Amino acid sequence: MSQPLRIVFAGTPEFAAEHLKALLASEHRIVAVYTQPDRPAGRGQKLMPSPVKQLAVAHEIPVYQPLSLRDPQAQAELAALQPDLMVVVAYGLILPQVVLDIPRLGCINSHASLLPRWRGAAPIQRAIEAGDAETGVTVMQMEAGLDTGPMLLKVSTPIADSDTGGSLHDRLARIGPPAVLEAIAGLADGTLRGEVQDDARACYAHKLSKDEARIDWSRPAVELVRQIRAFHPWPISQTTLAGEVLKVHGAELAEGRATPGEILAADRQGLLVACGEGALRLTRLQLPGGKALAFADLFNSRREQFAAGQVLGA
Repeated sequence: MSQPLRIVFAGTPEFAAEHLKALLASEHRIVAVYTQPDRPAGRGQKLMPSPVKQLAVAHEIPVYQPLSLRDPQAQAELAALQPDLMVVVAYGLILPQVVLDIPRLGCINSHASLLPRWRGAAPIQRAIEAGDAETGVTVMQMEAGLDTGPMLLKVSTPIADSDTGGSLHDRLARIGPPAVLEAIAGLADGTLRGEVQDDARACYAHKLSKDEARIDWSRPAVELVRQIRAFHPWPISQTTLAGEVLKVHGAELAEGRATPGEILAADRQGLLVACGEGALRLTRLQLPGGKALAFADLFNSRREQFAAGQVLGA
């Protein structure tokens, strides 16, 4: 068995925190954690520490939150930690070459895509939206480009028709950490070699935005149902009904033809809506000021609100 390594961990959201938990339970020594500065959150807009910071503080690990790693002082602080390896997971800051060169074994990254398929900020959601049959986690050796480094290890999982951005995130957060530990062992004993990515097969997974969440009913139903799944639990796909925002939390493919956006029927099974091709049955909705509810519950109390003939998004 190889010697325990001095590791610096860099990450911010819950996905990264799951990786940090696995490293904390390993034989390796986490000498410091880097994470994004605390951000305002919630109704009171109080400054909130990231999930990674909360975990690090609970384990009494020093936390660094530089605004940039291009700052020479931040680079000197990192070098003083004398790390063998830096493990980076959804950190949110660019690592310049001088930082990548500090650890003895370099920097590795756990990325939620079967690279080179989806590089960038939202690989989980873009894979669902595009209709990919599978995705996974790639552990790669980092270089200065965005998600372009040599691939050390891959683990894959099929994308089910029932998967949402949330369910796939949680599954990848479970399979990623063991892959990182395996990659660290291979790097430490010199048995792991990186495979160069084929840039021609790469797509860029743009960050999600609320602007994208508006449902364009002229698109085919098969594309819209993937969007609805991909954008759950954020930013949540939405449309309008009689001028009010209607958030769509769940939908399934159905048969029907009419003007795109037109309500064809409503019953306890869902709200049947025509699309550019085919139709969708909306099964879980959220009205302004209310909670997300199964359509059966809305139908019981607001039947007249969902009368056929109305056009969503008009």
